[in-house]
Amino acid sequence: MDLNTISLLIFGLTVLIIGGNLLLKAAVSISLRFGIPKLLIGMTVVSLATSAPELIVSIKSALKGSPDLAISNVLGSNIANLGLVLGITILFSPISISKSVYRKEWPIMMFSAIYFLIVIVDGTISKIEGGILVCFLVMTISALIKLRDKSEVELENSNEDSLFKSLFILFFGGLFLYYGSEWFIDGAIMLANSFGISERIIGITVVSVGTSIPELVTSLVAVFNKEKSISLGNLLGSNIFNVFAVLGITSLVTPLTVLDQSIINYDIYVMLFFAAIILPLIFFPKKLVLGRKEGIIILLFYTLYVYQLLIN
Repeated sequence: MDLNTISLLIFGLTVLIIGGNLLLKAAVSISLRFGIPKLLIGMTVVSLATSAPELIVSIKSALKGSPDLAISNVLGSNIANLGLVLGITILFSPISISKSVYRKEWPIMMFSAIYFLIVIVDGTISKIEGGILVCFLVMTISALIKLRDKSEVELENSNEDSLFKSLFILFFGGLFLYYGSEWFIDGAIMLANSFGISERIIGITVVSVGTSIPELVTSLVAVFNKEKSISLGNLLGSNIFNVFAVLGITSLVTPLTVLDQSIINYDIYVMLFFAAIILPLIFFPKKLVLGRKEGIIILLFYTLYVYQLLIN
């Protein structure tokens, strides 16, 4: 491994994150200018914009002939959201869990995880299956908007810029996403080749953690600022969008075929494990609170999983 590979990875990731933030800012501003309700923005525009790095990385990985990188990016991001981001966040500060988490977001997330298993078990995700995933995305957005209390949705940045400025930011956000993902994926493939390891492992570790950095930074900033707006529902929502939006749209663009069978035989069940373990942790040992003990447990499981990946 040379310095160029590391530089390409870091620079590509940095540009990718900047692009995602610019896209989010522009999307919210344009939506407000056209009078779209904040509730609808929060459940659609914001959620999709924050999933843009994962979406672009998966699509371009698939088009570059690296389907394992595309699939493992979704798998790894979902595992990292609950095993790494949530674990570190509640390790710094306990968070209270709203009832909507186990009544709405968690069941939908579990359904998305189980359906992920169903569509991938034969080793391929066709365009038809991708279309079904996107249909589930539309149904999920509609259901969450109807069921969610308007007081639950708060936008951190609701400033409305001029239309010209918003379009300018949107253009450069898209440009940064395009080139950032290009460099980041090339760096990831070079890293896999230099170490002689599979794209699956690089996707689950380096790529997925990289695309989850915005969520991690946002969560930690909120903790340090004593803001209690961070909820488990946000991370569960991210996992739902990763399956229905990222995986669905990617397989619509190009069908995906699993090359490394460990994705089907092992990784998908690890994702299901992290999804399932959240429910009992919400109620035990302290009801509707995730604290430091739960954070240690989650991080321990995540560390063991990554360690097992690297030694095999």
